[in-house]
Amino acid sequence: MTRSTPFTEALAAGPVLLDGGLSGQLSALGEDLGDALWTARVLADRPEALVAAHRAFFAAGARVATTASYQATFEGFARRGVGRRAAAGLLRASVAAAREAAATAPGDGLPRWVAASVGPYGAMLADGSEYRGRYGLGVPELERFHRPRIEALAEAAPDVLALETVPDADEARALLRAVSGCGVPAWLSYSVAGGRTRAGQPLAEAFALAADVEEVVAVGVNCCRPEDAGPAVELAARVTGKPVVVYPNSGEVWDVAAGAWTGRATFAAERVTGWVEAGARLVGGCCRVGPDTIADLRERLAGR
Repeated sequence: MTRSTPFTEALAAGPVLLDGGLSGQLSALGEDLGDALWTARVLADRPEALVAAHRAFFAAGARVATTASYQATFEGFARRGVGRRAAAGLLRASVAAAREAAATAPGDGLPRWVAASVGPYGAMLADGSEYRGRYGLGVPELERFHRPRIEALAEAAPDVLALETVPDADEARALLRAVSGCGVPAWLSYSVAGGRTRAGQPLAEAFALAADVEEVVAVGVNCCRPEDAGPAVELAARVTGKPVVVYPNSGEVWDVAAGAWTGRATFAAERVTGWVEAGARLVGGCCRVGPDTIADLRERLAGR
């Protein structure tokens, strides 16, 4: 059973503001993320840049920093010659970098928390399959992939595990198995298209998987179009009875072949009011949502 913590108590008390897209902020600071390790490369090579990126979001009013472990895996590090012990140390270091930023960023003295990111299997492949799911692996194989990373991150004592950008209900099943008994609360958030997961399963069925999982303290969506977020929040609240987490991307579309974002941004801070009214308790942004937009969300939440 997951015990009550200051984070879960804050979640029960009212909306908590998440950060935005870490990769975008690192790019704004001049970091090159054109690498299969993505933000995990910075974790290995320039941890001070991570601290600076997290600090920018805290200074904008975020209460939660999501770590650079989204694409950090034992398998990915092994391809760079990093052994398991060193890789586990880097996973723990991602939590430490966010903790350092929480302690040193300017602000109003309110509590700050760290969410340890657990990205999908497809993120490790770095081939765009994180937006499709259906990897050709069963639930047991996916559980074996995710469990060691979850255990390493849990050892660093984050406030919550972010099981995020999950494209496939089967992968959600694996993650929920892997997180069982870890002693750290978790949220589960899917990447969706309309009313379905990216793999095509009905979203109501995908949400329902977490309804009775003790470790899961919030269910929702991330890295989706802002237009898809509102209906998903309402559905998650109705299906699970749990607090909802929502942090869409800017609304632009990632072109895998071109390796670039296309389209126009549709993320608007005024959407947060509807999300909260529908049951959202963790709100923020994902890719291409920067500190300025998080500051706008803070003002909207304060106005409530």
